[in-house]
Amino acid sequence: MAEQESRQAALTRREFMLGAGLALAFPGLAGAQGAVRSDGARDDLELWYDRPAGPWVEALPVGNGRIGAMVFGRVAQERLQLNEDTLFAGGPHDPNNPAMRAALPKVRALIDAGRYKEASDLAEERLLAKPSRQMPYGAAGDLLIDFEGAGAPAGYRRDLDIDSAVASTRLRTGGNAHLRETFASASDQVIVTQFSADKPMSFHVGYRHPDKAQYDSTQHKGPVTRLDTGGAAWDHREDDRVVTRPTTLSIRADGDGCLLVEGRNIAAFGIEGALRYAVRVKVVGDGEIAVDGERIAVRNARRVTLLVAMATSYVNFADVSGNPVAKVRRQVDAAARKPYETLKADHLAAHRALFRALSLRIDGPALPKRTTKERIVALAGGHDASPDPAMAALYVQYARYLLLSSSRAGSQPANLQGLWNEGTNPPWGSKYTININTEMNYWPAGPANLGTCMEPLVRMVEDLAVKGAATARDSYGARGWTAHHNTDLWRSTAPIDGAKYGTWPMGGAWLCMSLWDHYEYHPDPAYLKRIYPLLKGASLFFLDTLVEDPKGRGLVTSPSMSPENMHLPDVSICAGPAMDSQILRDLFARTLRAHALLGEADADFAKAVAAARARLPADRVGAQGQLQEWLDDWDARAPDQQHRHVSHLYAVYPSDQINVRDTPELVAAAKHTLDTRGDLSTGWATAWRLCLWARMGEGERAHAILLGLMGPLRSYPNLFDAHPPFQVDGNFGGAAGILEMIVQSWGDEIRLLPALPRAWPGGALRGVRARGGIELDIAWQNGQLVRAALRGPANQSVKVRYRDRLVTVALGQDGRASYR
Repeated sequence: MAEQESRQAALTRREFMLGAGLALAFPGLAGAQGAVRSDGARDDLELWYDRPAGPWVEALPVGNGRIGAMVFGRVAQERLQLNEDTLFAGGPHDPNNPAMRAALPKVRALIDAGRYKEASDLAEERLLAKPSRQMPYGAAGDLLIDFEGAGAPAGYRRDLDIDSAVASTRLRTGGNAHLRETFASASDQVIVTQFSADKPMSFHVGYRHPDKAQYDSTQHKGPVTRLDTGGAAWDHREDDRVVTRPTTLSIRADGDGCLLVEGRNIAAFGIEGALRYAVRVKVVGDGEIAVDGERIAVRNARRVTLLVAMATSYVNFADVSGNPVAKVRRQVDAAARKPYETLKADHLAAHRALFRALSLRIDGPALPKRTTKERIVALAGGHDASPDPAMAALYVQYARYLLLSSSRAGSQPANLQGLWNEGTNPPWGSKYTININTEMNYWPAGPANLGTCMEPLVRMVEDLAVKGAATARDSYGARGWTAHHNTDLWRSTAPIDGAKYGTWPMGGAWLCMSLWDHYEYHPDPAYLKRIYPLLKGASLFFLDTLVEDPKGRGLVTSPSMSPENMHLPDVSICAGPAMDSQILRDLFARTLRAHALLGEADADFAKAVAAARARLPADRVGAQGQLQEWLDDWDARAPDQQHRHVSHLYAVYPSDQINVRDTPELVAAAKHTLDTRGDLSTGWATAWRLCLWARMGEGERAHAILLGLMGPLRSYPNLFDAHPPFQVDGNFGGAAGILEMIVQSWGDEIRLLPALPRAWPGGALRGVRARGGIELDIAWQNGQLVRAALRGPANQSVKVRYRDRLVTVALGQDGRASYR
């Protein structure tokens, strides 16, 4: 992928007009940034609180893509909960079921005969992976820092400044003023915490195995509707010594002021743990610092820096031969040679080079200063809630922060919880659900100007193509590669979890569309050449596995399902659901486009893809006026009329096959479906509904859904999305939806303010990206566009639509634009 700086250097600024007297070019957005406080933080780019975190969903996240921590800000005992993104359970294994290939024709025949329950039962018995579950993502433990003499503070504030990616706690206790700052350094690959105080302080640092902090559903489920929920006592301490320690865990001194923790990952579902992991902790600073048994003792210090490195032996999905101890020693020792000021300066430079690519301001009334938790609770009334438009801007920037913190070059992709997980048994394994959730994680990457965050996803799809080729060959007798609805660190691609969830072969194809989206936002021939084998392999699989519909309606997938929705009680299995055909239309079209752009010579392959695409069933409007979810009109009989998934609306968003310009009758059917499903669902499903209504130009409906997403039913106090429990995809999908309300790019057009609600009368957005490699700045007042600027590749023509006016902007090399 091209570096962001080189892309910026190639951009050319042009002026253009969208109407008489409306000049839409300007060098920057004055006032797009928020007020700057005396401490350098931006009021519009922080989460802040007046008490410590109680449950995990009140703690504040830091991360550098690969490692992260949750910071609790407790007074007497600070807790840093640690994560390393390869610390999954189990080890390399082959999950493909050897019985699947022989059973597949029988399952298909039962589906063709309409004997769906029998087909589902046979699929449950013969098609599922062995084991039929995947490996969960685990935490790396906790650091507990016990302070001597700490009592109720005279003053207290904790915050997360997302512009600096620093979590801070300021408090005064026992006549001593304390400041703690924590960040996850991408440049030095360590978690850094500095403890400073006006007077000498003393404390101990100890490690706690994650088995002591198992996931507790009671902490993650209920809505946050009261200001006093989850309050933490000022002297809150957790027991870090009475722990049933795994026999594989070792904690010992490892040099001056250092602790080294070594352990092994857990077994799961019959797969033994194969990973070794290491955590190394070093304390440097003034005062007396010494290892005291299994803890580091610090006495009479005023300024101390804590450095934490984490690693596992994971090399790739088939190789666990790495040396985590050598890695963490190298990282900590290198960081310890730098003063704190240098560590922080390097961290700020690395973070801001990416984070500051986009800014967003949404104007609103002056409001009293409120904590983030109070702002969330104030949104409980939906349209009747206290107006706080700036909360939407914060939501976008927080999502960008979370994506930068959980997906960087060299890391794993953002999983169901991004990077952060409290124990060894997280909800849904905190793995990669690729029938919507992983794709949603990356919806904002393009428009939010975070293309660099895509690299881990590209690498995962390249891995899946290797493992998925074995699934295609051994389970289907097909060429190419496939992946079903879930995967994990070990890149499993076989059907899992049960026939009613797992017999969906489209996960790899949808991931390919995420890779193509990145190409459209950042056109790069080298990148296209890299992903073309993935597109071609996914297409080959379906050329070999599509079957004739017995009713003559074309080529269909079988067995498949409309993800996780049942068309009969406890039965989802079917042939040719609408979403499958929609994804395949996109996959085949993008594969053909890449084939042409790259000048590939395989003409027979291209001809076969085009022929298959032409025979995919078209979208249908059912008897209720709804967009049909299945090939047959089963929507009215489906047991769950408000199901969280709206899979068959993929064609509206993130695709553009169904759109307000070209297919108004299908848009009307999609709206009927959404009316039936309802606006409030799980966190991620609410975010998808937001994106859909925004794409269809319905700003008021989208805004109402957004208020529900940001309010206490779907946001925890730390603004993590409440599925419930926590899943990060709602944060990412919500951010994509907000940007979609302001700028859209589809159908070879850029649309300005296409779904602007009345609640956002003025604002400014700088650095948003559009397809075609275009970057935009826009501003609006009184609901009207007042300024805009485009930057893009030289000599490119761009179609721009504002309301009912469409112009073509020519980006030249002379600094001026033309329109026609």
